[in-house]
Amino acid sequence: MNLLEEAIIYATIMHQGQTRKFGTSPFILHPMEVAQIMASMTDDQELISAAILHDILENTDGSAEEIEKRFGKRVAFLVSQSSENAYPGIPPADTWMVRKKESLRILENSTDIGVQMLWLADQLANIRSLAGVYSERGEAMWQDLHQVDSDKQCWYYRSVAENVELVLNKTGAFKELIRHINSIWPGTFDSEKARYRKYREVSVDGCRLIGRGAKGEVYRYNDELVIKVYNQNNTYRDVEREISFARRAFVLGMPTAISFGIVSVGDCYGSMYELVDANTISSLISKSPGQVDNYAKIMADLAKMIHEISVDEDDEFPDVADRLRDRIRDGIALDDAALAAKCLKLVNGLPQTHTLVHGDFHTGNVFLQNGEPLLIDMDRVSQGHPITEIADLYNSYVILGEDDPAVVENFMGFSYATAQRFFDTFLREVTDKAAILCLIRKLNRIHRKGMSALTETDHERIRNCLERLTVLTDRYDTLVC
Repeated sequence: MNLLEEAIIYATIMHQGQTRKFGTSPFILHPMEVAQIMASMTDDQELISAAILHDILENTDGSAEEIEKRFGKRVAFLVSQSSENAYPGIPPADTWMVRKKESLRILENSTDIGVQMLWLADQLANIRSLAGVYSERGEAMWQDLHQVDSDKQCWYYRSVAENVELVLNKTGAFKELIRHINSIWPGTFDSEKARYRKYREVSVDGCRLIGRGAKGEVYRYNDELVIKVYNQNNTYRDVEREISFARRAFVLGMPTAISFGIVSVGDCYGSMYELVDANTISSLISKSPGQVDNYAKIMADLAKMIHEISVDEDDEFPDVADRLRDRIRDGIALDDAALAAKCLKLVNGLPQTHTLVHGDFHTGNVFLQNGEPLLIDMDRVSQGHPITEIADLYNSYVILGEDDPAVVENFMGFSYATAQRFFDTFLREVTDKAAILCLIRKLNRIHRKGMSALTETDHERIRNCLERLTVLTDRYDTLVC
């Protein structure tokens, strides 16, 4: 008996008596359909066997140990990667979103094409069933599922498609999945995705790394082009979204480089930019740390320019405060609910400024081309209060290095001390202008004694204040930052 035959017999026994969600069809027809879809993409018997067995851990009392003993480590691993966590005693409807988010993280972080194929085959079989019922019952269909919200169901299937697209977009299974998603939720994907499409394939082997960020790395591709290579958990939709934000921000006046094409770089997406003789400010500081004050001034002027750009509802930029609220809910709220409430109150109290913020503002995301700054990494462009931008800077140059300075040094390419100096210099204008008001206040406080009561120490303090005020008022002609 070969591996496939044994898998079919084992799955048939384990799923005996179970039926599909819609109708009374034996459940075993689903894993057999998943196996058939898998067989359209590969003739690897372990992958097809895993497709037959993929619901054993979720829907039966079978164990991963037994699957490994019978079918081997690889099959057991693949089955585990397509199985959701169990929440005994809690209604499935109450855990639907948690289970889907947990399982999607497995797909997002997997580089195993077998895992991606198994997910594609499983979800295609599921949506075939949904599409058939939907054509008969329409929106009433959702009431019979654990998740009755159609938008959340769309989010799940769209997320799966986005995460397998780069590797499997040429398969018939992927194209069929897109067609079914668009039939239930029209317009979710560009219909072109359901047709044959080949991305231009490029390699960054031997290319110089010139920038690194949370979303990926930037390489000098040749004398005229740079390429941003996104991390593997970034989907085609993520790249499209960033390019769209960049174009809208550029129209409003934010100096940004615009990608002219999406490419594939191995198992990752990439976007190409025409940046002739351009270098990130991080790389320039690394070469000339003594010039950090000058580069901090360039960054400060750029930040001021960005934060003076007003947006309206038609621009459709997200509210940066929403990101802060999510961070509170998914972080501190898990440790201290009362403190989380205080933080949330502070965030909710931020004025609605309706001005642009970059959202990931640091020297690794700013190129200098002919002395002019150009921003990249535009996926977090938002509207909101500039204090959030300063917080991003403080995180990049101070907080990240508090536990281990090497984190900042590896990320930015220069020492932690230089990073702190950069941040201090960046805020110098704010500090200086605050100092003007503070020195005025200090002089007023000294003179409350009356001229006749002033001591020599008081006169020394007055002279010092006057000297500092002279320098500062010569430097600035406005208190606006």
